[in-house]
Amino acid sequence: MKRLYVSAVRAVARLLELLGVMGLLDRWAARSRTGLWVRSWFAIYDLEQMVALGVPWWTFEAIDQVERHLSSRESARVFEWGSGASTVWLAARAGSVLTIEHDAEWASGMRSRLPDHVRLLVVPPVGSTRPAVPSAKPGHEGLDFSDYVAAIDRSPDLYDLVVIDGRAREACLARALDHLAPGGLIVFDNVDRERYRDAIAAEGARLEVTWTRGRTPSLPYPTRTALIAAGEQPR
Repeated sequence: MKRLYVSAVRAVARLLELLGVMGLLDRWAARSRTGLWVRSWFAIYDLEQMVALGVPWWTFEAIDQVERHLSSRESARVFEWGSGASTVWLAARAGSVLTIEHDAEWASGMRSRLPDHVRLLVVPPVGSTRPAVPSAKPGHEGLDFSDYVAAIDRSPDLYDLVVIDGRAREACLARALDHLAPGGLIVFDNVDRERYRDAIAAEGARLEVTWTRGRTPSLPYPTRTALIAAGEQPR
C-alpha cells in the first residue's frame, strides 16, 4: 500500500511539473507554512527534495520546539539514530552532529550532503537466530542491532539533543537517557506506533513527555512525534 501511494504521488508530481503548477507550489512554500506542507507531499521519500525544502520528517510542532531548544544552546551537541533530511537540518543548527546509520548504501548517498562538523557512522546489524536487540520492522527479522544501539556509548559526550528515528527505537530510548545533558531533549518520532508508546510508558516517571500531533512534512494527514526530557529522579 505504501509503495502504491508513493508511486501515485510521484505520478501526480510529474503531471504538476509539466503543467507548471509545481513552480507555483514552490513559491507558495517559500512564504507559507501551509504551502510548505502541501509542497512537501510531493517530496515523500525523496531525500534531495526534502533537503531542499529544509524540513526534517517530524511534526511541524516538534520542528519548531527543537529549533528553539537548539537556538538556546551554544554549539549544541546532537546524536541521531537514523540519518536523512533531519541530519542536514540539524547540521545547520548545531555545533556538532553524530549520526548512526545501519544502511551502508543510504549512508553513501548521505555523505556528500554533510558538512565537516557532522560525523556519519555506519553500524550494520549482525545476523542472528536469537537477536539480543531485534527490530520489529518487517524485513529485519533475524538481525541483531546491539552494536547499532550501543554506538552512543562510543563517545563520552553528553548530548543536548538525541534523535531516535532509526531502527530498534525502543532499545535506543533507554540508552539515550544515559547520555542526555542536563536540560537535554530527545526526539522520538512516529509514536503513532503502539510499541513506541509502550517503550515510553515503560520508563514511567523517569520521563517528561510532550506529545506533539499535527501536520507533518510529506504527509497529508496528522502524525505524532514525542519530545522527551529526563524527569526529576526520586531522592
